[in-house]
Amino acid sequence: MSRVLAIALNPGDAEALAAFCQAIEAEFALVDAAGDAATDLGATRILRLEGEIPPADALAPFVAELGREAEIIVGVAHMAGKDLLPRIAGLLDRPMVGDIVEVLDKDQHRFLRPIVAGNAFAEVQVEPGPFVATVRATAFKNPQRGGDSPVETQPAPAPRSTQRVGVSEAKGGRPDLTQARVVVSGGRPLKDAETFERLIGGLADALGGAAGATRAAVDSGIAPNDLQVGQTGKIVAPELYIAAGVSGSTQHVAGMKDSKVIVAINTDPDAPIFDIADFGLVMDLYDAIPQLIERLRG
Repeated sequence: MSRVLAIALNPGDAEALAAFCQAIEAEFALVDAAGDAATDLGATRILRLEGEIPPADALAPFVAELGREAEIIVGVAHMAGKDLLPRIAGLLDRPMVGDIVEVLDKDQHRFLRPIVAGNAFAEVQVEPGPFVATVRATAFKNPQRGGDSPVETQPAPAPRSTQRVGVSEAKGGRPDLTQARVVVSGGRPLKDAETFERLIGGLADALGGAAGATRAAVDSGIAPNDLQVGQTGKIVAPELYIAAGVSGSTQHVAGMKDSKVIVAINTDPDAPIFDIADFGLVMDLYDAIPQLIERLRG
């Protein structure tokens, strides 16, 4: 049995999990529930689940049984991972450390994780013995590649008491929000969904990036839920993050503060978003964004 059992639930998870396993210098087996895991990530084997992946109440006992002999069971700290991995820890009666962003000591199992909505960091150490963990995908990137892992297939477990009644996802050709090199996010000043798509979506398309939104924009019906960036949404760390009409609440900043370059557009020069921005434009987004789009497309 491999030392680590990694669980890839969403597209792109496998790369982050491979990078984490390389950081702790551990061999790992990979359960591929997303169906996109590459075979050159260094896994000792890949178990690819076929068919519809059930909700966490059915998937947790399945994965727990697979990982009963593993020292570490690890997944990514997105919504699906936060739903699944604690259940596995409970079933196996193991301690759990969530949202790891850095390995401090691979032998002593000392890690760094954000607390207080990302405004502080805590060093945590897991006592000797098997444990369960989640890692922040944006903190573990670009694993070393090589080899060709054997792939086995197995039907996904059947649903139990929880049934999935439907799936709602955004249409269009934009890159996935968590994988995009450029993210353009908008807040409540966008007023309605049509304006959001025209301005935020238009600038994102001009830059070949993804569109994001604040929780306030999502709660107001301006943007769909799957575009929410923040502590209760998606965690992103693109090369360029443009925040238009975003005040910079703690909840939102927790989801994008690791972006390499942050550009803020806001009419309020005292908006908190300017405190973390690399570049700031004190201007009405209704004037700034059309000009940017015109320049980019011209």
